[in-house]
Amino acid sequence: MSGPQVVTLGCRLNAFESEIMRELGSEAGMADAIIVNTCAVTAEAERQARQTIRRLRRDNPAARIIVTGCAAQLKPQVFAAMPEVDRVLGNAEKLDLAALADAGEPSGVQVQVADIMAVRETAPHLISGFEDRCRAFVQVQQGCDHRCTFCIIPFARGPNRSVRPEAIVDQVRKLVAGDYREVVLTGVDICSYGRDLPERPSLGQMTGRLLAEVPELRRLRLSTLDPAAIDDDLLELFAEEPRLMPHLHLSLQAMDDMILKRMKRRHSAAQARQVVAKARALRPDAVFGADLIAGFPTETEAMFANTLAAIGELGLAYLHVFPYSPRAGTPAARMPQIAPGVRKARAAKLRGAGDKGLARFLDSRKGTTAEVLVERGRSGLSQHYAPVELDFGAEVGAIVAARVTAVRGGRLIGSRAA
Repeated sequence: MSGPQVVTLGCRLNAFESEIMRELGSEAGMADAIIVNTCAVTAEAERQARQTIRRLRRDNPAARIIVTGCAAQLKPQVFAAMPEVDRVLGNAEKLDLAALADAGEPSGVQVQVADIMAVRETAPHLISGFEDRCRAFVQVQQGCDHRCTFCIIPFARGPNRSVRPEAIVDQVRKLVAGDYREVVLTGVDICSYGRDLPERPSLGQMTGRLLAEVPELRRLRLSTLDPAAIDDDLLELFAEEPRLMPHLHLSLQAMDDMILKRMKRRHSAAQARQVVAKARALRPDAVFGADLIAGFPTETEAMFANTLAAIGELGLAYLHVFPYSPRAGTPAARMPQIAPGVRKARAAKLRGAGDKGLARFLDSRKGTTAEVLVERGRSGLSQHYAPVELDFGAEVGAIVAARVTAVRGGRLIGSRAA
């Protein structure tokens, strides 16, 4: 039975949830529906969601357009007021078969958005795969109990709640049986994994169990980690388990202590440096990425300079840089703001430093062997998350060994390893 078209905006967790909706929508026979899974991390993300919805309506005048995701959870009436939109579903409703099936019908309540803060469980969903992807994302955790002053996402996702370890193992087994060789564990705040479960397993303990119980899984990655909450079990696993990829992405946001305090982050700049140094000592070939915010309220040039300098000091190679975006209802939106032009210029400087860091890292890989997950054509990702272009043919979805011979256009060039 054919299913809906699902348009995914935003994070890896949205990508996982979109696959759930695709499969549930197929079960419900929603062949004429388009589901837009929105993001709300910035005001720009909301603008892009509205723009996407208008374009979809122009291109599909007869389709039934259902809007869901974080932006819809936070501002259901804004999206319901758009003439292009037929139904608005909240983040809890979008994963419910009955709610999705009802949304596919022309009658019924236009807005179905419950109080996400009252949700206390995350029901596991077994999906068979991902459309047009060779890597699979698996949700291990949902929601967030922290209140960073810039962030609206806890109010869109609700409180921290974890998927039980056995359900995660079952999901990964199902994906591996479907020939997925790499899995990415994802969530809103995965370092808080297990705190709501009776046994209180840590992220490291759950990850170790997963690798032990699914020995046929070739590669495992972790999505963004909070440097204040990386547990010792996870670091030990990082040191000893080659199937856990040598690539960590950290939610740093800034590297100036005053800004970190005003953000209400739980780590200091020194603690972030210690995490990177410890992980690198345990796994010398490790590569690091980070989320950074440019132009947070009250950020002086000196404060910004501390963050900019840290990119080189920490050897960061993969950056996600966001110019600060005021989110109504958050404490940071009431702080003295930095001019938008300054935020944009600072973001450009951070990205420039990140480009140099990535170039240095890629150059350091020349002469080494990359284990490449082939994703399309002759290109894929190495164990270090580096894009690799192969000079030989390989099956999509396979993991192949390639000798890195050069760097070109921000990509490693790989020849077949002897």
